[in-house]
Formats: sequence, structure tokens, C-alpha cells
Amino acid sequence: MLTENALVTFLCMLTLVPLDCGAVEGFNKSPKEIKEKSSKLPPCKSCTVLVESFNVGLEKTSRGKHAGGDAAWEEEKLRSYKTSEVRLVEVQEQLCRDVIRGQDQCHTMANDHEHLLEEWFLHKQTDMPDLHAWLCIEQLKMCCPEGHFGVECKACTDCSGNGKCKGAGTRKGNGKCACDKGFTGDKCNKCADNFYEAYNDGEKMLCSECHKSCSEGGCAGAGPKACRSCKDGWIMVADSGCQDVNECLVQKRPCRPNQFCVNDEGTYSCLECDRSCDGCEGDGPDMCKQCAAGYTLKDGKCQDENINGVSAGDPISNNTKTEL
Repeated sequence: MLTENALVTFLCMLTLVPLDCGAVEGFNKSPKEIKEKSSKLPPCKSCTVLVESFNVGLEKTSRGKHAGGDAAWEEEKLRSYKTSEVRLVEVQEQLCRDVIRGQDQCHTMANDHEHLLEEWFLHKQTDMPDLHAWLCIEQLKMCCPEGHFGVECKACTDCSGNGKCKGAGTRKGNGKCACDKGFTGDKCNKCADNFYEAYNDGEKMLCSECHKSCSEGGCAGAGPKACRSCKDGWIMVADSGCQDVNECLVQKRPCRPNQFCVNDEGTYSCLECDRSCDGCEGDGPDMCKQCAAGYTLKDGKCQDENINGVSAGDPISNNTKTEL
């Protein structure tokens, strides 16, 4: 008696109808693989996936080398095999099995449009070798030629090479430009806010980002000197443009007690003092303003009294740190 696996394999070999020959094996797939397999793709993408899988089968069944002997006879034999039902069966046996995402949908489409695949293979492939154009664009009307969009496959807006047409190649979208980062405008032919025109030869334009110190007002060129105005945390200096403000110096108390200030470009951070400190000027026990309870100053550092064998009554306990 045939097992379930063997039965599915046997049926796949006999029929031209693309069966899901991996269905039984699917029990061994991970949840992620099962989800990918059953994913629903957009119409044009699903047709494209089917065509790509069919083309993989064509590539695998191509016979480009002669076996030797009569070259003319071999050539005629290859031409005969190219559009033979034998080859079609070989392609159909493996159709969609190489697909990872949307495999179930691929099998369904192959089954629904089997007659079209056979028509192209047996009668059209010589005169119309582009299966995608014939099947997905002309017959099923799921896709458009590249650079066209929508139900009527209208021409896309020219995005100047700086963006992509919405819906290009599909029967969806509005044909407008989705500009790349740094570009704006209906045709993506202008620099976006906080970008400047770094290059333009009349055919190609390059927009580069303004210096990080520039505010939303943008810039006229590269570097902090080209900023039209500065972001918070920066200040405009006549000869050098936007320069970082050191909040740790200009603000009286930027941090809470027992924290110390660290300046960063355009901002600042407050970090906790070492636990041995009661107030500090930086990180570590050697940066304490004075020692916390239970610690005493020794060798320029606030150290645990118990570890150093110093009693709490020692006269140097909790002394204010001196400058080194």
C-alpha cells in the first residue's frame, strides 16, 4: 500500500496540473515556513512569482549541448524538445516548489491558468519569448510594463532618477513620485528641507544633508558655516558658524545633586556620581567634592572606611577634595 507521501509524489508525476507536492511534507515545516508558504501576494507579484518559477523550470530542462554525431539531427531534436509536451511535464512537475513566500498561491494560480501556460509553451514561446509580458500584462492584466501604472497602464511621472513611481509595473498606484531621501517636488528635482544642492550638471543632481548643527531653516552649503540658523544646543559664531554650546559651563546647575555634567555636541548628559561621593566633578572616587558617609579621603580618593581600617572618628573623614 502506498504511503501518503508516496501517493502525492506519484500523482505529481502523472498530472500536468500543478499539485502542492510539498503539502504532506508541510507537517515538518516550522510555523514561520508555514506562514511564508501561505502568504497572500498582490496580484502582479503573484503572477511574477509564477512566471519566475516557470522560467526556473525552463532553465533546468534546457539542453544546450549536443550529444555528438550528426549535428543537424541533434539541432532538430533540440528544436522539437523545446516545445514538446515531455518538457512541459518536466517543468510542471517542479512548478512553484522553489517558491518560499506565497507557494500556496503560486500553485493555485498555476492550476487556474494552466491552459494559458500550455498555450504559451506550445504555441507562443518562439514568437513571444517573454512569458511575463504575455501572461501577466497581456492576458491576465495583472501587471503593467515597466514605467507604467494603474488599470489602464498609463505612463508614470518622470522622477528624474531621484525616486520611484508609485505603482510602477502594476495595475495599482497613482503614478506619482515617491522621492528618495533628500529630494522633493512632483518630479523629485529639488532638494528637500535641510539638504543642499551639492552637484548638478543639468542631467544629474545630488542633494547632500546639511550639517547636524543647522536648524530647520536649512543651509546654503556644506559645514556649520553654511547654516542659516542653529539648532538648540548650538550658537551662531560670526567666523565659524554654528558651534556647540557647553551647557556644563554656561548653565549654573544643569544636573541634580550627586550628578555630574558631560557635554555632548548639541546637548549634554547628567551621570550619577560614584557612590563614595557626596557631590562630584566627574566620574570615579577621585572626583568627589567630598566623601559620602562611611567613606574617607585617602591617597586622593574617597575609600570605604571599613576596608581601609580607618575609624569614623578619623580627622580626615569627609574632607572636601583638594585640587590635584
